[in-house]
Amino acid sequence: MDLGGAYYNTKMQVDTLESLRRKLPDPTTPAPPSAGRPKLSRARQLGADQVQELIAGYKSGETMYQLGARFGIERRTVSKILHRHEVPMRRRGLSLEQTDDAIHLYHLGWSLARVGQHLGVEHTAVLAKRRQRGIPTRDTHGRPRA
Repeated sequence: MDLGGAYYNTKMQVDTLESLRRKLPDPTTPAPPSAGRPKLSRARQLGADQVQELIAGYKSGETMYQLGARFGIERRTVSKILHRHEVPMRRRGLSLEQTDDAIHLYHLGWSLARVGQHLGVEHTAVLAKRRQRGIPTRDTHGRPRA
């Protein structure tokens, strides 16, 4: 019966530990300055005249993404500003005719992304309408999913 096994000859383990110890920095040297996290900048604040310009732009038909790019803020910030000023939101969903068209194109083999791009909406809007109508999904090869 062998009780020691690999622990009888520890020379290889000691040599490995010694080589690892030599790779460590000297404990007496000071630590290098850490790169740290990037400094957080303060969120961009729009002035009252810019907020009014943003609201006017939205009411004239610009999208939240376009306004965000124009004013250098995120789309969510645009949305918050519009909600704060009680601006009525536009819904960019699919109309009844667009839904019929989307389902027809999906049946022709178009992908949800392609249908959405054709209709000017996100693919998730097409997906939601397809699910509402009970249209079964298909895999990437065009076969019905099980």
